[in-house]
Amino acid sequence: MDFAPDATTTALTGRVRAFLHERVLPAEPVLEEQLAATPGEWGSRPVVRELQAQARAEGLWNLFLPDGAAPGTTTRTRRGAGLTNLQYASVAELTGWSPRLAPVAFNCAAPDTGNMELLAHFGTPEQQEHWLDPLLDARIRSAFCMTEPDVASSDASQITTRIRRDGDDYVISGRKWFATGAMNPDARLLVVMGKTDPDGPRHRQQSMVLVGRDAPGVTVVRPLSVFGYDDRDHGGHAEIVFDDVRVPASNLLGAEGDGFAIAQARLGPGRIHHCMRALGTAERALALVRERARTRSAFGGPLADKGVVREWVAESRIELEALRLLVLKTAWLMDTVGNREAMTEIQAIKIAVPRAVQRILDRAMQVFGAAGISADQPLAEMFAGARALRLADGPDEVHLASLGRAELRRP
Repeated sequence: MDFAPDATTTALTGRVRAFLHERVLPAEPVLEEQLAATPGEWGSRPVVRELQAQARAEGLWNLFLPDGAAPGTTTRTRRGAGLTNLQYASVAELTGWSPRLAPVAFNCAAPDTGNMELLAHFGTPEQQEHWLDPLLDARIRSAFCMTEPDVASSDASQITTRIRRDGDDYVISGRKWFATGAMNPDARLLVVMGKTDPDGPRHRQQSMVLVGRDAPGVTVVRPLSVFGYDDRDHGGHAEIVFDDVRVPASNLLGAEGDGFAIAQARLGPGRIHHCMRALGTAERALALVRERARTRSAFGGPLADKGVVREWVAESRIELEALRLLVLKTAWLMDTVGNREAMTEIQAIKIAVPRAVQRILDRAMQVFGAAGISADQPLAEMFAGARALRLADGPDEVHLASLGRAELRRP
C-alpha cells in the first residue's frame, strides 16, 4: 500500500490549499455579515456564488466525481475531475477546514455529491439531463429524504413512506425529516426513499423516486437545528410532508425494489467523504490551538508551556495521524477492490473519525475557554457537526454491530 501523493494529487492540493487560504477563509466573515443582514432568509448568499464562480474559473469544480462514474455513464458526467478516492481524500480534507464554505465553493457539498453520484450511476439519460446537468453546474441544489421522525430509520425496513404505483404515475405519502439542504429554495430536487412493496423481502421493499420541490402535495414543514445551529447558509435540515404527491413513473431511480441497494451505494462514498472533511476540520482546530497556546498567557506563562496543553496537542496529533492513515487505506481499497470489499474499513472510519474529531474539538474549546464555546470562534459549530456525524449515514451502534459480526465470522 503506497499512500504517497502522486503528481496529480500534489498539484491539485496545492491549488486547493491556495484557494482555501486566499479566498475561502477570508470570505467566512463576509458570509457572517450577509447572514446577519438577511435574518430568516434561507438559501445561498452572494459570497457563495462569487466563490463558486472563482473556483469554476480555476478548474476546481466537481472534484469529487470521477470521469465515467459507472458502466453506462453518459458523457455529460465527464465534468468530474477524474480523481480516484485516494486522490480526492487529500482534497476533501482541505475543504473540511471551512465546512460551511469550502465544499459548496467547489460544488462538492453534501447531499448534492451523493445525489449526483446516484444520478450518474443509476439515472436514465432523461433523468441525468433534467437533474444531473443542473446539479453539476450548481444551478440547483438537492436533498436526500430517507430519515423519518416516527421510526428508527437506521433500520431501513421500518421506513413507512409509501410509494404506490397508479397507472403511469407513482404516488408518494409520508413524512421525512433531517432532509439536509431542503430549506434552501434552490433545492429543486428531492430524492425520496419509500416502500413500493411492503410485503416483499426485507431489502427489496424500498424504492427511490425523484420528486420536484414544486410538485403538488410537497410541504416543507419546518427547519430543524443541530445544537441550535440551523446551517442557514447551506439550506439547513427540513421536515417534509409528502401528501399524495404524484410524479411520473419515469421518475423512479433504478428499478422497483432497488432502493435499499441504491442507498447503500450512495452512503459508502458519502461516509468516507464525511470522514475526509472531518479530518480537515480537526486540523484547523489544532492550528487554532497552536496559535492560541502561543499567544495566551495564564498563571505566569503562555498556555503552550502548560503540560496539560502539550498533552492535549500530542494526543490530538496522534489521533489525527492514525486516522488519516486508516482513511487513506479505505480510499485505496475502494479504488482497488471496490466499495463492498472495503466495507469493514468504511465502517471503521465512520465510527472512529467523528469520535476522535469530537475529542479534538472538545480539547480545543477547553484551550480557548469561554471563547471556545461562543460564536466568536468556529469550534462550537464544528463540534456540533462532528457530533451529528455520529448519527448521519447510520449511528455508531449500527456500524459497531455490523463490524463486530464481520470480525467474529473471520476464521
